[in-house]
This record gives sequence, C-alpha cells and structure tokens, in this order.
Amino acid sequence: MNPPAILVEGLSVRFGSAEILREIDFRVESSGFLAVIGPNGAGKSTLLRCIDGIVEPSAGRIEICGRGLQLYSRRELARTVSYVPQPGAGSLDYTVRAFVEMGRFPYLGAWAALTEADQAAVSEAMDLTEVTEFADRPMASLSGGERQRASIAAALAQGGSILLLDEPTSFLDYRHQAQILDLLDRLHREKGLTVVVVTHDLNSAVASADTVLALKRGRVEWDGPPADLLEERVLAEIFDAEFRLVEGGRRGLPFVLPARNGS
Repeated sequence: MNPPAILVEGLSVRFGSAEILREIDFRVESSGFLAVIGPNGAGKSTLLRCIDGIVEPSAGRIEICGRGLQLYSRRELARTVSYVPQPGAGSLDYTVRAFVEMGRFPYLGAWAALTEADQAAVSEAMDLTEVTEFADRPMASLSGGERQRASIAAALAQGGSILLLDEPTSFLDYRHQAQILDLLDRLHREKGLTVVVVTHDLNSAVASADTVLALKRGRVEWDGPPADLLEERVLAEIFDAEFRLVEGGRRGLPFVLPARNGS
C-alpha cells in the first residue's frame, strides 16, 4: 500500500506566546483533493507553509510521500511540493514565460541555462493553464485570473506531484473563479496531482474536494467528506454563524448560503 502524499501528526506552531496551530492530525492520500476551510485566523495559511517547509513546527511531524519533511533538502522538496501563495503583486516586471521558467529552479545549477527538458516542462505547464498566448506579456498587464493561472503554471513547471494553493480565487470575479476551479479539478482528475486548497468559498470546497478539513482557533474542528459537512449545525459550529442550504449545488449537494436575519 502506497504511503499518503501528506501525513500530519500532532502538529503545533507557536509564535512567541501565540499558539497558531495545536495538535493537528490529518492525511491526504496520493492524488487526493483536500479543501481547508475555517474562519479568519484559524491557522489555515500557516498550515500550508508548514507543509512546504517555510514555517517550522513547534511540535509534531509531517511526512511527504512517506518520508519525513526534515529529511528533504529545499531543492528536493521543491521537486515534490509546489506552493502557490495568496494572490499578490510580486514578480510583475517579468514576462509570463520568464515567470513560469522560474519554476524550474529546483533542477538548475547556479547560472545554468534551461535545457530542452526544462523548456518542455515550461511549455506544458503554460499549455495546461492556458497562458501560452500571454507568454511575452508582462505579468503586470494580466487580469487577476490570468495572473493566477500564470502562478499555477509556474508551480506546475516545478514538476511536483503535490500542489498547495492558498486562496487561489481571492479577489477574482465569478468567471475567473470558475476558470481556476475548473483548472484545479482537471489537474486533480486528469493529471493525478494531489491538491490542497485553502479557501473561504464553501461551495467550491464541496464541489471539488474529496475531503474537507475545518480549522477553528488553530485546532481541527471537523474532518470528513464534503457531503457530511453540509449540515446547518456543523457549519454553525465551525463558523459561529448561521447558514441555510439550498438545493441545486454541484455533485448533487446543496448550495450553501449565509442566513440573514435568521432566515
């Protein structure tokens, strides 16, 4: 039996006197799709940064593909795990192709030029994310959705089997949100990537993910399949807010709406 793509056991993170995460346990099977939800300040982004080796836990352990995270060099980890942070304004002076080419850094020596294999990986990543037509445009000239697709292309160019994304649809209009969600679904189902997405969008979480992990005040509040999450009582306990469920969501599941004035 293959080891899980990601195994987290007893993970805790402290920054000074502040406890950000406490005794987090979960696993993501190979080629799985996990959505991480929860209110602001729950520790979701910190969790992703721990898995990518950016933040060092105070306690607990993380395994990537059956191997302890601490056993990976930074270059080795980057060949397995790709991390797309929250949308920002970084690297806007580069063209799209130059930006995506940066994703090949785990395979290059100092001052080394891209090989044919590197160029092929870059082209494939750009084709998958449908940004090839923007190759020579500066990142600053792209819309939010186009820029986010370019960021995912750079992550794919790393060639890893695990893709971590922090709020990939933030600040995007509905059309661009749909494009990003469709892309992630395609990468998961057709390419077999293991996908972990932090999101505030409950409807996208249940529409795409195999499993949902809910954090609250740095702890695991809920962990299970999307269908079991969709109970008004469960959602209220996670978010300290009322919701109502309406028929007509994807995968035969109800659509989640915030309740207003008790309605």
